[in-house]
Amino acid sequence: MITPRHIAIIMDGNGRWAKKKRLPRIEGHRRGSETAAKIIKDAADLGVEVLTLYTFSSENWKRPASEVDALMDLFEKSLKKNSTRIVSDNIVFKVIGRRDGLPEGLLSEIDKITKASENNTGIRLNLAVNYGGRQEIIDAVKHICSLNKEKAFDISGLDEIFFNKFLYTADIPDPDLIIRTSGEMRLSNFLLWQAAYSELYVTDTLWPDFGKKELEEAAQPDYMETKFKGMPLIKKQGRPR
Repeated sequence: MITPRHIAIIMDGNGRWAKKKRLPRIEGHRRGSETAAKIIKDAADLGVEVLTLYTFSSENWKRPASEVDALMDLFEKSLKKNSTRIVSDNIVFKVIGRRDGLPEGLLSEIDKITKASENNTGIRLNLAVNYGGRQEIIDAVKHICSLNKEKAFDISGLDEIFFNKFLYTADIPDPDLIIRTSGEMRLSNFLLWQAAYSELYVTDTLWPDFGKKELEEAAQPDYMETKFKGMPLIKKQGRPR
Protein backbone atom coordinates (compact mmCIF):
# COMPACT_ATOMS: atom_id res chain seq x y z
CA MET A 1 0.00 0.00 0.00
CA ILE A 2 1.28 3.45 -0.92
CA THR A 3 0.82 5.78 2.04
CA PRO A 4 0.70 9.52 1.32
CA ARG A 5 3.67 11.15 2.97
CA HIS A 6 1.74 14.34 3.72
CA ILE A 7 -2.06 14.56 4.06
CA ALA A 8 -3.81 17.90 4.47
CA ILE A 9 -7.46 18.14 5.49
CA ILE A 10 -10.03 20.91 5.12
CA MET A 11 -12.23 20.01 8.09
CA ASP A 12 -15.60 21.28 6.89
CA GLY A 13 -19.16 20.62 8.03
CA ASN A 14 -19.20 21.14 11.80
CA GLY A 15 -22.01 23.69 11.60
CA ARG A 16 -24.11 21.56 9.25
CA TRP A 17 -23.59 18.53 11.46
CA ALA A 18 -24.87 20.48 14.48
CA LYS A 19 -27.85 21.80 12.50
CA LYS A 20 -28.81 18.27 11.42
CA LYS A 21 -28.69 17.20 15.07
CA ARG A 22 -30.58 20.34 16.19
CA LEU A 23 -27.64 21.30 18.38
CA PRO A 24 -25.81 24.64 18.86
CA ARG A 25 -23.07 25.29 16.28
CA ILE A 26 -20.40 25.20 18.98
CA GLU A 27 -21.39 21.58 19.72
CA GLY A 28 -20.51 20.77 16.12
CA HIS A 29 -17.11 22.35 16.63
CA ARG A 30 -16.61 20.35 19.84
CA ARG A 31 -17.36 17.12 18.05
CA GLY A 32 -15.10 18.22 15.20
CA SER A 33 -12.29 18.75 17.71
CA GLU A 34 -12.78 15.22 19.03
CA THR A 35 -12.69 13.88 15.47
CA ALA A 36 -9.41 15.72 14.82
CA ALA A 37 -7.81 14.09 17.87
CA LYS A 38 -8.79 10.63 16.58
CA ILE A 39 -7.68 11.31 13.00
CA ILE A 40 -4.22 12.35 14.18
CA LYS A 41 -3.77 8.90 15.72
CA ASP A 42 -5.31 7.17 12.71
CA ALA A 43 -2.97 9.00 10.32
CA ALA A 44 0.04 8.07 12.45
CA ASP A 45 -1.08 4.42 12.44
CA LEU A 46 -1.26 4.54 8.62
CA GLY A 47 2.36 5.73 8.49
CA VAL A 48 1.63 9.30 7.41
CA GLU A 49 4.62 11.54 8.15
CA VAL A 50 2.87 14.92 8.07
CA LEU A 51 -0.75 15.84 8.80
CA THR A 52 -1.96 19.40 8.26
CA LEU A 53 -5.41 20.35 9.56
CA TYR A 54 -7.15 23.55 8.45
CA THR A 55 -8.31 24.67 11.89
CA PHE A 56 -9.18 28.37 11.60
CA SER A 57 -8.86 30.38 8.40
CA SER A 58 -8.10 34.10 8.15
CA GLU A 59 -11.61 34.48 6.69
CA ASN A 60 -13.18 32.93 9.81
CA TRP A 61 -12.72 36.27 11.63
CA LYS A 62 -15.77 37.43 9.65
CA ARG A 63 -18.00 35.07 11.61
CA PRO A 64 -20.09 36.46 14.52
CA ALA A 65 -17.86 37.57 17.40
CA SER A 66 -19.61 35.19 19.79
CA GLU A 67 -18.77 32.22 17.56
CA VAL A 68 -15.14 33.31 17.08
CA ASP A 69 -14.69 33.75 20.86
CA ALA A 70 -16.21 30.31 21.45
CA LEU A 71 -13.89 28.77 18.85
CA MET A 72 -10.80 30.33 20.39
CA ASP A 73 -11.85 29.17 23.85
CA LEU A 74 -12.52 25.66 22.52
CA PHE A 75 -9.16 25.56 20.77
CA GLU A 76 -7.27 26.60 23.89
CA LYS A 77 -9.12 24.08 26.09
CA SER A 78 -8.57 21.33 23.53
CA LEU A 79 -4.82 22.00 23.46
CA LYS A 80 -4.64 21.95 27.26
CA LYS A 81 -6.60 18.70 27.35
CA ASN A 82 -4.44 16.99 24.72
CA SER A 83 -1.02 18.54 25.39
CA THR A 84 0.31 15.64 27.47
CA ARG A 85 -0.92 13.08 24.93
CA ILE A 86 0.61 15.01 22.04
CA VAL A 87 4.03 14.90 23.66
CA SER A 88 3.78 11.31 24.96
CA ASP A 89 2.56 10.05 21.56
CA ASN A 90 5.78 11.36 19.97
CA ILE A 91 3.93 13.95 17.87
CA VAL A 92 5.80 16.99 16.57
CA PHE A 93 3.41 19.91 17.00
CA LYS A 94 3.43 23.16 15.05
CA VAL A 95 0.96 25.90 14.19
CA ILE A 96 1.18 27.68 10.84
CA GLY A 97 -0.42 31.03 10.11
CA ARG A 98 -0.28 34.56 11.46
CA ARG A 99 -0.16 35.07 15.22
CA ASP A 100 -1.81 38.51 15.02
CA GLY A 101 -5.20 38.60 16.70
CA LEU A 102 -4.93 35.26 18.50
CA PRO A 103 -5.63 35.41 22.27
CA GLU A 104 -2.57 35.50 24.52
CA GLY A 105 -3.69 32.42 26.43
CA LEU A 106 -3.96 30.44 23.21
CA LEU A 107 -0.58 31.64 21.97
CA SER A 108 0.99 30.65 25.28
CA GLU A 109 -0.45 27.14 25.04
CA ILE A 110 0.69 26.82 21.41
CA ASP A 111 4.23 27.86 22.33
CA LYS A 112 4.38 25.45 25.27
CA ILE A 113 3.35 22.42 23.23
CA THR A 114 5.57 23.41 20.31
CA LYS A 115 8.58 23.60 22.63
CA ALA A 116 7.73 20.41 24.52
CA SER A 117 7.35 18.37 21.32
CA GLU A 118 10.21 19.77 19.24
CA ASN A 119 12.48 16.77 19.86
CA ASN A 120 9.81 14.17 19.09
CA THR A 121 10.30 11.95 16.05
CA GLY A 122 6.78 10.80 15.15
CA ILE A 123 4.11 12.28 12.91
CA ARG A 124 4.38 16.01 12.27
CA LEU A 125 1.09 17.76 13.11
CA ASN A 126 0.49 21.18 11.57
CA LEU A 127 -2.55 23.12 12.69
CA ALA A 128 -3.36 25.94 10.26
CA VAL A 129 -4.67 28.70 12.54
CA ASN A 130 -5.41 32.25 11.36
CA TYR A 131 -4.11 30.87 8.09
CA GLY A 132 -4.70 31.98 4.51
CA GLY A 133 -2.80 30.78 1.44
CA ARG A 134 -2.73 34.23 -0.17
CA GLN A 135 -1.52 35.81 3.07
CA GLU A 136 1.23 33.20 3.32
CA ILE A 137 2.47 34.08 -0.17
CA ILE A 138 2.33 37.81 0.62
CA ASP A 139 4.32 37.26 3.82
CA ALA A 140 6.95 35.34 1.85
CA VAL A 141 7.19 38.10 -0.77
CA LYS A 142 7.59 40.78 1.92
CA HIS A 143 10.39 38.79 3.57
CA ILE A 144 12.25 38.31 0.30
CA CYS A 145 11.81 41.99 -0.63
CA SER A 146 13.29 43.03 2.70
CA LEU A 147 16.33 40.83 2.04
CA ASN A 148 16.71 42.34 -1.40
CA LYS A 149 16.45 45.86 0.02
CA GLU A 150 19.14 45.04 2.59
CA LYS A 151 21.24 43.62 -0.27
CA ALA A 152 21.25 40.25 1.50
CA PHE A 153 19.78 38.66 -1.61
CA ASP A 154 19.81 39.42 -5.33
CA ILE A 155 16.22 39.23 -6.60
CA SER A 156 17.45 38.00 -9.98
CA GLY A 157 18.25 34.71 -8.28
CA LEU A 158 14.67 34.11 -7.16
CA ASP A 159 13.24 30.72 -8.14
CA GLU A 160 10.64 28.28 -6.78
CA ILE A 161 13.12 26.47 -4.54
CA PHE A 162 14.28 29.69 -2.91
CA PHE A 163 10.75 31.07 -2.58
CA ASN A 164 9.58 27.88 -0.86
CA LYS A 165 12.05 28.54 1.98
CA PHE A 166 9.95 31.53 3.10
CA LEU A 167 6.60 29.75 3.34
CA TYR A 168 5.17 28.61 6.69
CA THR A 169 5.69 25.02 5.48
CA ALA A 170 9.30 25.49 4.37
CA ASP A 171 10.62 22.49 6.29
CA ILE A 172 8.05 19.91 5.17
CA PRO A 173 7.07 18.29 1.85
CA ASP A 174 4.05 19.55 -0.10
CA PRO A 175 0.86 17.55 0.53
CA ASP A 176 0.42 14.45 -1.59
CA LEU A 177 -3.29 14.39 -0.80
CA ILE A 178 -5.76 17.10 0.21
CA ILE A 179 -9.06 15.91 1.68
CA ARG A 180 -12.12 18.12 1.97
CA THR A 181 -15.16 17.00 3.93
CA SER A 182 -18.82 18.13 3.52
CA GLY A 183 -18.89 18.08 -0.29
CA GLU A 184 -17.65 21.57 -1.19
CA MET A 185 -15.45 21.60 -4.30
CA ARG A 186 -12.95 24.33 -3.48
CA LEU A 187 -9.65 24.90 -1.66
CA SER A 188 -10.87 27.90 0.36
CA ASN A 189 -7.48 29.64 0.38
CA PHE A 190 -5.72 26.57 1.80
CA LEU A 191 -2.11 25.76 0.86
CA LEU A 192 -2.46 27.43 -2.54
CA TRP A 193 1.25 27.27 -3.41
CA GLN A 194 1.79 23.81 -1.91
CA ALA A 195 -1.27 22.26 -3.60
CA ALA A 196 0.05 22.71 -7.15
CA TYR A 197 0.48 18.93 -7.66
CA SER A 198 -1.59 17.54 -4.79
CA GLU A 199 -4.36 15.04 -5.39
CA LEU A 200 -7.76 16.25 -4.21
CA TYR A 201 -10.36 14.07 -2.52
CA VAL A 202 -13.81 15.44 -1.67
CA THR A 203 -16.35 13.55 0.42
CA ASP A 204 -19.91 14.43 1.44
CA THR A 205 -19.15 13.15 4.94
CA LEU A 206 -19.37 15.98 7.47
CA TRP A 207 -16.21 16.40 9.52
CA PRO A 208 -17.58 15.15 12.88
CA ASP A 209 -18.55 11.89 11.13
CA PHE A 210 -15.19 11.43 9.40
CA GLY A 211 -13.23 8.49 10.79
CA LYS A 212 -10.49 5.98 10.13
CA LYS A 213 -12.57 4.18 7.49
CA GLU A 214 -13.04 7.42 5.53
CA LEU A 215 -9.36 8.29 5.91
CA GLU A 216 -8.28 4.91 4.56
CA GLU A 217 -10.70 5.21 1.64
CA ALA A 218 -9.26 8.61 0.71
CA ALA A 219 -5.74 7.18 0.76
CA GLN A 220 -6.57 3.86 -0.89
CA PRO A 221 -3.87 2.39 -3.16
CA ASP A 222 -5.82 2.34 -6.43
CA TYR A 223 -6.45 6.05 -6.04
CA MET A 224 -2.99 7.09 -4.90
CA GLU A 225 -1.28 5.02 -7.62
CA THR A 226 -3.26 6.69 -10.44
CA LYS A 227 -1.64 10.03 -11.27
CA PHE A 228 -1.59 12.43 -14.18
CA LYS A 229 1.73 14.18 -14.57
CA GLY A 230 1.47 17.87 -13.75
CA MET A 231 -2.26 17.71 -13.00
CA PRO A 232 -4.04 17.11 -9.68
CA LEU A 233 -6.72 14.45 -9.53
CA ILE A 234 -10.12 15.11 -7.99
CA LYS A 235 -11.96 12.09 -6.66
CA LYS A 236 -15.49 12.87 -5.54
CA GLN A 237 -17.17 10.49 -3.11
CA GLY A 238 -20.91 11.04 -3.04
CA ARG A 239 -22.74 14.05 -4.45
CA PRO A 240 -22.35 17.69 -3.40
CA ARG A 241 -25.01 19.16 -1.19
